[in-house]
Amino acid sequence: VMAILALSSSLEDLRERLSKIVVGYKDDGTPVQAEEIKAVGSMMSLLRYAIQPNIVQTTEGQPVFVHTGPFGNIAHGCCSVVSDQLALGYADYVLTEAGFGADLGFEKFMHIKARLNDLEPAAAVIVASVRALKSHGGVPLRSLDAANKEALVKGMSNLKHLIGMIKSFNLPVVVAVNSFPTDDSEETELVKSLSIEAGAEHAVVSKVYEDGGEGGLDLADAVIKAADDSPDSISYMYELSDSLEEKISSLATKVYNASGVNYTPIARRALRQFEENGWGGLPICMAKTHLSLSHNRSLKGLPSGYDFRVSDARASVGAGFIYPIAGSIMTMPGLPGEPRSLDVDPSGKILGL
Repeated sequence: VMAILALSSSLEDLRERLSKIVVGYKDDGTPVQAEEIKAVGSMMSLLRYAIQPNIVQTTEGQPVFVHTGPFGNIAHGCCSVVSDQLALGYADYVLTEAGFGADLGFEKFMHIKARLNDLEPAAAVIVASVRALKSHGGVPLRSLDAANKEALVKGMSNLKHLIGMIKSFNLPVVVAVNSFPTDDSEETELVKSLSIEAGAEHAVVSKVYEDGGEGGLDLADAVIKAADDSPDSISYMYELSDSLEEKISSLATKVYNASGVNYTPIARRALRQFEENGWGGLPICMAKTHLSLSHNRSLKGLPSGYDFRVSDARASVGAGFIYPIAGSIMTMPGLPGEPRSLDVDPSGKILGL
């Protein structure tokens, strides 16, 4: 429902999406949808105000919409369509976030949110850090503060691949090097130069965490320059008319750098059933780890020569996408093994918080 709310462009669109929610299947395999069990009206009554974004402000007074929060490794990882449309009506430049890495949030933003709602971006910003790149180069967490150019160069394979992936959409790329106090200045400059070599239009240091808005002025200038020089048309990695397996293969080879795709019988059977149900024209929303380009969280940097494993597949028909499950991933993230709130005492106080 969170993904439905995020992707709905109006109350009418929200109602239509809610009506398509699949709640079960009949004995003959025919899906039962929310409209058939008269559940749409009650859901609309709960969500009629939730679809309206609230405007908030930063500590420095900038206006911001914080509206909806689907996970980027499970759902599409973007804020609401309504908030973006509203922001575009009031500002010359609008920044919108896509969760986790470009292999998740950005790809899903392009194929699911932007493509189906006429929200073509003018530029893309990749946020990178020296620490994260050294981690992709094999450095353990406890040693990330120490200078290690060899590991940094090795880890840059990940960022270079993502720069190329974004540019395949015909978009200019700005790399924002997120500054940490422990960063080595030579390593920071190396990230910037290698990013430009990989095709980024601009690569700048961002110090917004340390210095607030003042620390992001160089980044803002770079984004404006990139956006103003943006090409007229966007390219995509697959056609919506492609089969579901063709779409998955495109993502596996072009985004996750796999050689091919390995399906379990369960996954292949599910995809075939979805196409028989008439859902083959929906985009793909891959559920996978955010810790690797691949389905395996332990494969850092730029994995290659492997088969991307699809273990299952599910359909979010109301939200409007098919989500294959890659490897082993929990589809209800953020929850502990045991709930923190275990009981309520006689006075009504929740115990465990």
